[in-house]
Amino acid sequence: MQVATASVQSRDGSRIQVPLLLALLAAACGGSGEKALPVGPSCPIDQMACGQQCVAVGTDAMNCGGCGIPCSAGQMCEGGACQCVSGMLCNGTCVPSDATQCGTSASPPTLVTSAPGAYWKTDGQLTPVTSGTSDVTVNETATAQTWEGFGGAFNEMGWSYLSMLSPSDRDAAIHLLYGADGARFAFGRIPIGASDYAMDRYTLDETANDTSLAGFSIDRDKQLLIPFVKAAQAVKTNIRFWASPWTPPTWMKQGPFSPGNALSPFDGGSMKSDDATMTAFAQYLIKFVQAYAQQGIPIEAISSQNEPSYTGNYPTCGWSPATYTKFIGQYLGPAVVGAGLTTKILLGTFNGGGTDRSIVSSVMGDMAAGSYISALGFQWGMVDTVRNAQSYHLPIWQSEHKCGNYPWAKPFNADQAPNDQAYAVESWGLIRDWIKAGVTAYSAWNMVLDTVGVGIDTTRVWPQNALLTVDTSAKTLNITPTYYVFRHFSQFVATGAKVVATSGGDAVAFKNPDGSVVTVLYNSGSAKTMTVATASTKLQFAMPGNGWATVFAR
Repeated sequence: MQVATASVQSRDGSRIQVPLLLALLAAACGGSGEKALPVGPSCPIDQMACGQQCVAVGTDAMNCGGCGIPCSAGQMCEGGACQCVSGMLCNGTCVPSDATQCGTSASPPTLVTSAPGAYWKTDGQLTPVTSGTSDVTVNETATAQTWEGFGGAFNEMGWSYLSMLSPSDRDAAIHLLYGADGARFAFGRIPIGASDYAMDRYTLDETANDTSLAGFSIDRDKQLLIPFVKAAQAVKTNIRFWASPWTPPTWMKQGPFSPGNALSPFDGGSMKSDDATMTAFAQYLIKFVQAYAQQGIPIEAISSQNEPSYTGNYPTCGWSPATYTKFIGQYLGPAVVGAGLTTKILLGTFNGGGTDRSIVSSVMGDMAAGSYISALGFQWGMVDTVRNAQSYHLPIWQSEHKCGNYPWAKPFNADQAPNDQAYAVESWGLIRDWIKAGVTAYSAWNMVLDTVGVGIDTTRVWPQNALLTVDTSAKTLNITPTYYVFRHFSQFVATGAKVVATSGGDAVAFKNPDGSVVTVLYNSGSAKTMTVATASTKLQFAMPGNGWATVFAR
């Protein structure tokens, strides 16, 4: 789609191109480059504000049911939900109208419980009752944000460990994450160059001062990263991929670099802000999107930098608010438009440290930069920022789940990641709190690691938890308790669901586009009988102690 643009003056006095709609809005308000973006246009009753545009989310296939939710090929948006032109919807994809095409979960169980030693039990019974007090009441008419889905991060180490398994176990792992009978993840995060869970440090162009990017290549990614992604695509064809660099090419940075056991230009430093570097980095990201598209991997969104205020002893890079804003408004945004890409720009990912909040306000307060942002990516310490950020009328993604086993806290296991029930309970609290804060999507960190969980940080040893682990000695696959916590949500909550209110107990609930209601509960006490009032009925069931339940009601 061609986007009309106009020339406006930025804060430093230069002339830059922004979408014409934003220029007209600025002119109507008597604005200049000094004015903040107008927040929330006044939309007709059948439309909603998505950034600075009014969108008919009931029929718009690129914003179906909510801002930025795309329908896949062969689907149309009807009543705010993606529907198949023909066939049936299975795990987000249209298949022939035959339930055998959709695995055993075409009709999901109505009750699933998990507890220590008894994870993912589907043999419990829901009993309708007409009297008694409900432990949890779902108010499906009190709706909040539209839900986009759950996901997780791909990494080189993960595929290297999965490759140690038998083909059947490796296939089982992918199905556990993306399959119709598994977690049904909707998103996948891809690192641009090395993350802290690459096999070692690299970027996609380490030829010094290569501003023409003649040395750009994704050949390294074809060894471990792209096979991991393609294995997931083979199970689920419409995964929504987004990508972020942990560091730009080292020649785009300046020191000082992070001190530690092994000084490296990959670790720390700060982004240069000269025109040649800014132009080259924008094209670096464009080339990544184009190269992955040639591999059959569409990148829906890109971010400029993972955690731009953190410069640790693994691939990292610091950005100032001014440099970040300048890059988005004057370089990356125009480069995406100029390349004719539909790729969105994600403002993230921010962990809440340093100047993170200042970067968000600087970018969103700049006429040029803010006009190019399609979603926000918050993680770790940014949960308290979600509510205020909703004023931008953009999707807000929780972009990285906390990994647990913190070196600054006790207990800390320096030998291997615990991957235990305690982390599952912590994970429940995190997912619950972010959803109730108002995010529209939630991403796990590493989906797969070995049982040790150590990355390439050269100074701080930090064994991190994952959803699935591989015992590299026994060559076996392990499913962690936290995986089941994610699946209690993700297998049942469809893209386009509405978060709905609950009262009583410790619960989160959603109403799916088909009218079904999903209630996920945690019981920190001993086993007991619980009653949930949902979907115009009261349902009673046996709730395990220190465990979870998903109640699926129509």
